Amino acid sequence: MTTGILATDAWSAAPDYAVAACWRGQHDAPVVLDATKILVAGGADAAGTGLRQSAVYDLTQNQWSPTALLGTARQLHALARLPGGKVLATGGISAPGGAPLRTAEIFDPAANTWQATAQMAVGRFGHSATTLSNGLVLVAGGSGQRAGGGVVALRSAELFDPADGTWETVETGMTDARTGHTAVALQNGQKVLACGGSVPLGTTDADLAFCELYDTATAKWAPTGTMRHPRGAHSATALSATTVLVAGGRAPGAAEDGFDPFARATAEVYDLAAGTWQETAPMPAGRAFHRAVPFGAGKALVLGGADHVDNEAGYRGTLQFAAGAWSSFAGLDEGRWAFAAAVAGTLLLVAGGVARTGLAAAATPVELTATAERSGT
Repeated sequence: MTTGILATDAWSAAPDYAVAACWRGQHDAPVVLDATKILVAGGADAAGTGLRQSAVYDLTQNQWSPTALLGTARQLHALARLPGGKVLATGGISAPGGAPLRTAEIFDPAANTWQATAQMAVGRFGHSATTLSNGLVLVAGGSGQRAGGGVVALRSAELFDPADGTWETVETGMTDARTGHTAVALQNGQKVLACGGSVPLGTTDADLAFCELYDTATAKWAPTGTMRHPRGAHSATALSATTVLVAGGRAPGAAEDGFDPFARATAEVYDLAAGTWQETAPMPAGRAFHRAVPFGAGKALVLGGADHVDNEAGYRGTLQFAAGAWSSFAGLDEGRWAFAAAVAGTLLLVAGGVARTGLAAAATPVELTATAERSGT
């Protein structure tokens, strides 16, 4: 959906979301239904338990309308808008350590209901879901369950056809197993760029710099340019039909003393025609678990985030990217990370997220917020 430049860089309070919730995935919330409405669904509570709540925010009325509950509690799931305006929810987990879900369901805005549809071939969470130019939805990668227990990053990918509600496995699979990656539609959905993510290695995750392209013309994945830095918990935003901005991400690794608290500040731009990445100006400071949205042609807005998931308060700071440079934008009223953010027309909404964790939280290890705010007119 084409977005305009916000008319103002001031934030104003919006009504609270239905519950205090967070969304730690890259593709789990929210979805722009049309120029005035945004759907938020699922997520996790402070204990890490998946939620069934969802609601639609009306930008013109500045109010939330509750929907029917999801059929299955989901976090680390993926949402994708279908042609015609319905929304597909896939996979996720219902509770920490739970089995990856194969189930999928569809939200109908006209009926305000969720209805189950055919299950995926593979249960997965932390995957991507991207709507293609041919109307199919490409679900790719994520975390699955290893035979005998444990979690494994997946190479498999599947296509959902909303015309008949069926799934088809992409025969070649991805070139690299990955989970928690970003996926960006290019050339109006003719191609999809998958960037970074991670693979589990024992008790840690190794972030990836490898990237790949899915081409609807061949229905295959192929390697493309490798990012200059491995990235997980980063953001990826289309600047145009052929360029993508990637920014931030988790700390690059332990320093000599065994602890590096600083997330990445680096940023780079992908050029589809050349198949290469070019480093651009870094952000003033590192951030991860943030959100980024398109902000007009060739521009992006990066919001919130944190340095690390432990002992951390969410950031209020926001940044504009344009013409290879960063500039400040009005800070959020409440610092947050792992939140919902979407822009529709000239209005931007943020909602929920983690406000504080660990020692930064006053009473509990994880402090979530239900607050929401908006910018623009």
